Amino acid sequence: MTNYPKVSVVIIHWNKVEYLQKFLPSVVASNYPNLEIVLADNHSSDDSVNFITENYPQIKIVQNGYNYGYAGGYNQALKHVEADYYVLLNNDIEVGENWIMPVIEAMEADTTVAAAQPKMLQYTNRNFFEYAGASGGHMDKFGYVFCRGRLFEKCEEDKLQYQNIEEIFWATGACLFIKAKAFHEAEGFDANFFAHMEEVDLCWRLQLLGYKIISVPESYVFHLGGGTLSKLSDKKTYLNFRNSLIMMLKNLPTAQAFWLIPFRHMLDLLSSVFFLINGFPKHSLAIHKAHYHFAKHFFTWLKLRKRVQATIKNKNLTGIYNKSVVWKHFVEQKQFYSEL
Repeated sequence: MTNYPKVSVVIIHWNKVEYLQKFLPSVVASNYPNLEIVLADNHSSDDSVNFITENYPQIKIVQNGYNYGYAGGYNQALKHVEADYYVLLNNDIEVGENWIMPVIEAMEADTTVAAAQPKMLQYTNRNFFEYAGASGGHMDKFGYVFCRGRLFEKCEEDKLQYQNIEEIFWATGACLFIKAKAFHEAEGFDANFFAHMEEVDLCWRLQLLGYKIISVPESYVFHLGGGTLSKLSDKKTYLNFRNSLIMMLKNLPTAQAFWLIPFRHMLDLLSSVFFLINGFPKHSLAIHKAHYHFAKHFFTWLKLRKRVQATIKNKNLTGIYNKSVVWKHFVEQKQFYSEL
């Protein structure tokens, strides 16, 4: 590749200046000829912006006037970033020197690829895939997401078993490479999501527009995870369950949505019972709050559905597992992606 497209690594951030101190040095050391680094600050109340100004004057700062969350925060910030490719990077990720080039080369080789991700490994246990993305995201027939290298909470050891470039259903929002033109064509993230599942929704919509999503495991990064909302947070449970319902209503074909969303209501009720009997009453309540909010604003989501459905150019989606990953993992005890 001789003409290097401009890449802007955009780091969404809210407080926790210590993450910038710990992880920014690796990002600044990235080896790519046409690179810009941007801090998208979601109205931090700590010393984050001053820290960047004083220590990294080469980093562009975009300051949002409010904490819009991940989805809205990026939507606001990317209005002020001009590039061929955005790399939407969490503030708790350590990268290698040559992590950018393999992904850009793979995306440049196929004009129909809109988004991609590197291999996601754990920061604290580096031989294991990381929860948020592993080696590429998939979805089962009932709308449950999982990864090549991660089924629910079970993260596999990385033995280079998922090392090939592969088309996937969704790419992780923790380290999302996306063509700027495609991001804006899809109208960006759904800001209603605030955080969680918004990257799955965006990738779904990109596929409906006729684009591909890929995983490029030759590139890899190390993710601390849980930096904004811990996996133990009942707010995260609420957002995941609520946003999953919104996403399905927006993107599913009518015939499928008609039966699948009520079926998911039933499955989610079972999940709430599971949380309750295992001593997590706040998580059980969070699921009921999620369903209440989904129902209360149903006609808002229905308007969003009409907008999505009107733009569909492709109905043959990649990365969907036509069975139940819940059944396979929890009943048949399948622990690894390769066993599905």
